[in-house]
Amino acid sequence: MTHRAARTEESASLLDALAAAAEDQIVFDLPGIEERYETLRRELPGVDVRFAMKACPVDEVLARLAARGSGADAASPREVEQALSAGFPVARMHYGNTVKSDQNIADAHRLGITVFATDSLEDVTAIAEHAPGARVFCRLATTGEGALWGLSNKYGCPPADAVAVLERARDLGLTPAGLSVHVGSQQMTADAWRDAFDRIAGVLEALHRRGIALDHVNLGGGLPALGYRDKHGRALDPPMDKIFAVIREGMARLGVLPGHRLGFVVEPGRYLIADHGAIRAHVSRLSARRGPDGERQYWLYLSCGKFNGLYEMDQLQYRLVFPSHRDAESVPAVVAGPTCDSDDAFSHEHGLIPVPKALASGDPVWVLSSGAYATSYMTQGFNGFSPLPYTWIDGGAA
Repeated sequence: MTHRAARTEESASLLDALAAAAEDQIVFDLPGIEERYETLRRELPGVDVRFAMKACPVDEVLARLAARGSGADAASPREVEQALSAGFPVARMHYGNTVKSDQNIADAHRLGITVFATDSLEDVTAIAEHAPGARVFCRLATTGEGALWGLSNKYGCPPADAVAVLERARDLGLTPAGLSVHVGSQQMTADAWRDAFDRIAGVLEALHRRGIALDHVNLGGGLPALGYRDKHGRALDPPMDKIFAVIREGMARLGVLPGHRLGFVVEPGRYLIADHGAIRAHVSRLSARRGPDGERQYWLYLSCGKFNGLYEMDQLQYRLVFPSHRDAESVPAVVAGPTCDSDDAFSHEHGLIPVPKALASGDPVWVLSSGAYATSYMTQGFNGFSPLPYTWIDGGAA
C-alpha cells in the first residue's frame, strides 16, 4: 500500500471489526501496524527502530512489534517493565526521557537499562551516580516548527550545552555514546529534519575536536500519521517521500564526518499506530441550540471525547464515519465529547463538521486514524465516563 492510499483506505478487516462491534471500543489492526513497520524499514534501511511506547502501551501491539525486531523507547521504569514483559530484549531498549528522578535512574538500571537520554549537567551527574558505567546520548533542542506539537521547550539543550554535557559524562566515567533530536510530533515538513541534521553535524564536529567519538545518532520521533485532518477540517498531506529522502541524505552526510562511526536510531510512535487504530463510538445526542448571538447551531455529542480516547482533538480533527447514514443529508455541527467540561469539544473556533441530520442517540460512529495515544492519554473515568476498552484484529479475526 502506498502512503497516499493509506491516507484514505482502512483495511477491510478493520472496517469489518468496527461494523461488528456492538459496544464502544478501540480496535487495533495488528497486520496493518506490521505493514507500516516494514515500510519504515524499507524507507530507512539499516536504521534501528525503537517504538515510542507512550504512543500505544498495549501489550498485544508491543508484542507484535517486538517479534518483528523492533526495539523500545521507554520513558519510565514501568514502561521498561512492560517492554520486557512484551518480549523486547533489554539490549534493544533505552531510557529516552531526559526527565527522571534518582530513583527512576536506579530502578531502570536495576532492570538492565544501560543507555540513557540526557540534556543537562545535573541529569548526567545523577546517571553517573545511580547507573555507573552507563552509555548516554544527549538530546539537542529543535525549533519544532512545522509540527502540530512542537516539543521545543521542555526537552533538549543548545549545541554548546550538549558538548559540555557529553564532556561531563566522559569525566564521570560514563560513555558519551550519541546525540538525539525530536523535530516535533506530527512533523509536516522535510525541512525540519534538514535543520536537525545541520545541528547534529555542528555538535559532532565540536566533539571530534575534543576527542569524543560517538557511535550513534537518534533521530527521535515526529514521523507523521497519514490520515488526520487539521483543526480546520482539511486533510493533512505529509510529504512522506520527501521526508524519507531528506533523512537518508542526512544520514549519509553524517556518516562521513571524521572521528565518529555512527549508527542511526529512530523512535516512531504515531506513524506506526495512528492509521491502524480506530474507535467504535456512538451518538449521545444531536442537538440544535442557540448561541449567545442568537444563531442556531448543531452540536453532535459523542460517547467518547477528549478524556476517553480523543485527547488530541485540540490540534486535529479525526475522520468520522456514520455507517447507518451514508450519503444522507448533512448539517454543520460542533462535535464534542460526553463530559461537562467545555474543553471536551473541537471545531467551535475552526469551522463546523458536516454530520448526518438524521442522527439519533445510539447510532454508531467510527473515529478513524485514532490509534495513537488513544489508550495512553485516557483518564480513569472522568465524570464517570469509563476509558474505552480495546481489542485487536489479526488476519481478519477480531
